[in-house]
Amino acid sequence: MKNSRALSLHIPEPRSRPGDKPDFSSIDVSRPGAAPMPDIAADPRDIRDLAYGLIRVLDDHGEAVGPWNPRLSPEAMLRGLRAMMLTRAYDDRMFRAQRQGKTSFFMKSRGEEAIAVAQALALDPDDMCFPTYRQQGILIARGYPLVQMMNQVYSNERDPLKGRQLPSMYSSRETGFFSLSGNLGTQFSQAVGWAMASAYKGDSRICATWIGDGATAEADFHHALTFAQVYRAPVILNIVNNQWAISSFQGFAGGEATTFAARAIGYGLPALRVDGNDFLAVHAVTSWAAERARANLGATVIELFTYRAESHSTSDDPSRYRPADEAERWPLGDPVARLAQHLTGLGQWSEAEHKALEKELDDTVRAAQREAEAVPALTSHSSSRIIDMFDDVYATTPWHLRQQAHELEG
Repeated sequence: MKNSRALSLHIPEPRSRPGDKPDFSSIDVSRPGAAPMPDIAADPRDIRDLAYGLIRVLDDHGEAVGPWNPRLSPEAMLRGLRAMMLTRAYDDRMFRAQRQGKTSFFMKSRGEEAIAVAQALALDPDDMCFPTYRQQGILIARGYPLVQMMNQVYSNERDPLKGRQLPSMYSSRETGFFSLSGNLGTQFSQAVGWAMASAYKGDSRICATWIGDGATAEADFHHALTFAQVYRAPVILNIVNNQWAISSFQGFAGGEATTFAARAIGYGLPALRVDGNDFLAVHAVTSWAAERARANLGATVIELFTYRAESHSTSDDPSRYRPADEAERWPLGDPVARLAQHLTGLGQWSEAEHKALEKELDDTVRAAQREAEAVPALTSHSSSRIIDMFDDVYATTPWHLRQQAHELEG
């Protein structure tokens, strides 16, 4: 018999468009402290509910509750707050520089600072990171010089990447910050390969990697999860679900039907879904996953549920595809304000100290900017730079390239 009902194709559509009232009513915001904290050796099948809820520590009053509370010292939390605020001050200054025509491109991380900073502080300093372009907080938390970051953004004569990368796509071998890739899905497969090599060599270092919600629709994501599970790679696989992949609603990557963390279940990997704007919760789940990796128990998938508060990049205008005030209505708040509220409740912080630190960090960023802007721009007309094309490509330069370099110098 012929089917008499016409078929229809489902096209994902965001909850709100420009001019609409922001609607987050469909988001299930779990009660802080409600999620159980399993043993790191737990069977992934027994903890699958953690892929669907939301691990939260900070409640609406700024108090840390529940078993996931990492019980960090005030000094550790203040270090995290400072790094997040410095990341935000740096982003604001570089965004302004782009608007002034001083650089061609920039990407901010406002609203997502807790992800990079808390995870960097939960990892060991020599653990390897394969980031996306909103994890500049890792560099800042690890003490990488601001002026070097700016040199890269400006592509000046001191650019550590010698003008070979887009602005804000950093790389630092000494800081354990792998080169950024515009095709983000590749970070997952490369990170798993690095982690497999670390385990194969009997090293003690683990690896963490990040991609956005949109990149989970790429083949690299699935290849990485397969290899991570089969070889028990010591890697933390982070999915930053900030609701928007450039201008595309995360539903186009499959976010309507289920959580992104749930994708790990089919691969036999443990999955955690965490409030990405909760510094303490992000630190706790990262520490759990890191301990698991160091115990040779394999990879963990973490979905960091957050919101991209501003444009995807300086080339993007979010007012064309979402309500202008949507970021202000995000139900999980601002990561900087939430950690500051918690520290204030503990008697370790105050509004006056907060304003003073903002001023101090702004002065720090301005000073770094003045130093970076005093460096001449990198140009294609400088013969002394042409020879650089042979550098930083091979660990040992092949004979024919050495010969070509010698001919160029001669």
